[in-house]
Amino acid sequence: MIKGITLVREVASADAHDKLSQLLLSLGFEQGKGWDDGTGRGVALLAPLGNLELITGRPPAVPSILIEVFNLDAIHSAVHQWMLANYRSEDVASLLGSPELTHWNSRLFTVKLTDGNTDGLVLGFWQSENPLHGKPAAIEGDLSAAGMRFAIVTARWNAVITDRLLQGSLDALHRSGAAKADIEIVRVPGAWEVPSAARTLAETKRFDAIITLGCLIRGETAHYEAIYNEVARGIGQSQQDTGIPHAFGVLTCETLEQALDRAGIKAGNKGFEAAIAAIEMVSIQRKIKAEDSK
Repeated sequence: MIKGITLVREVASADAHDKLSQLLLSLGFEQGKGWDDGTGRGVALLAPLGNLELITGRPPAVPSILIEVFNLDAIHSAVHQWMLANYRSEDVASLLGSPELTHWNSRLFTVKLTDGNTDGLVLGFWQSENPLHGKPAAIEGDLSAAGMRFAIVTARWNAVITDRLLQGSLDALHRSGAAKADIEIVRVPGAWEVPSAARTLAETKRFDAIITLGCLIRGETAHYEAIYNEVARGIGQSQQDTGIPHAFGVLTCETLEQALDRAGIKAGNKGFEAAIAAIEMVSIQRKIKAEDSK
């Protein structure tokens, strides 16, 4: 079975060998085991990922050594500084190219390492412009709520917080295309009652997802942890038993200030986040079911 791939390239001189090694090590390559037998020497430069690409029909339009990077502009700046330190400034402009768009949805720049007596070795540094490039194939949810039905269960206790959570959830759903007629809001006395209402709504099978909202503040009750554990357990059990996604938007905070921050003041709005999670989970369920029906 294949374990790895190694590309062995000759460089023109010991000086070029050292310069190239120094450059690649400075950019983040890991140094592997080297060798020196008196007639020549080598150094292994290790990268997390290796590829072998074979072509036919036309000469390659890129250097034979391509190095994929995460931040092309930062790499270009680092290479430029390294070139200025190792080559005459008047030569750098001809040896180092600028990042340019390619026809394969990427940006690329090239650098030539030479000792002045040979053509030298050309490296290409590139970064994909595709945000999904390199990610493993996976089923992921879309964030379109058009045609989906949602129920929102929100607690009246700590209404100064839960009303903000509710507005965040509604904002997320409407921004994502959910119709007002496809959203049903149910108010319950407190967080303790949220799981029961969520399960009743889920069992009707009228909704694609349930969004649960509440707020527990430790300083207000001595049995804070007992309530939170049962609320979390009840919501999770309802989701597992009914198969309907339940988005968890119940805040557990030490102080009212922390709760306000998580309800839209400083740390985002947990209600908005819960609604987005609900939309994505409905989309994922539909995609999985569609795959099964093929």
